[in-house]
Amino acid sequence: MQRKPLVNNLIRAREVRLIDETGKQLGVLALEKALQMAKERGFDLIQVTEKLDPPVCKIMDYGKYLYHLKKKEKSAKHHTGGELKGIRLTFGISEHDLETRVKQAEKFLKKGDRIRIEMKLRGRQKALQGFAREKIKKFLETLEKSIPIKTERELKKQPRGLTMIISKR
Repeated sequence: MQRKPLVNNLIRAREVRLIDETGKQLGVLALEKALQMAKERGFDLIQVTEKLDPPVCKIMDYGKYLYHLKKKEKSAKHHTGGELKGIRLTFGISEHDLETRVKQAEKFLKKGDRIRIEMKLRGRQKALQGFAREKIKKFLETLEKSIPIKTERELKKQPRGLTMIISKR
């Protein structure tokens, strides 16, 4: 979590760009005048950003502001890079099935989701990983023709097979 915003007497700037509780911009004022206005209206003066000079301050309830910040942070955490969808390829996948998986992957990527491509290898198939890698490479090349992709996690050998994660570029 980021550090708490400066409020009331903790603000160190001499002048502030003020926004009132309704969202209307009141322009650049001296800090004392802004503090006085906030007190008269029964609210706090909160420094929203220090990146600008003078910094932007809002007249509003501090508790409500913290609540909204926390809510925004939670929703930002929740929607990072779309969902992770899985596409499972088999060792002996036919040409037509491969095309079907490509269409499905394309649909997921257009929605903004990330895709985990998995190929389970059993028994003798584990010794023929080169062939399995070729199948995945063919899948990626076919997919690349219809939609630009980027690799988020390289093809990786796992105990049960091969996996990789891709997303839309």
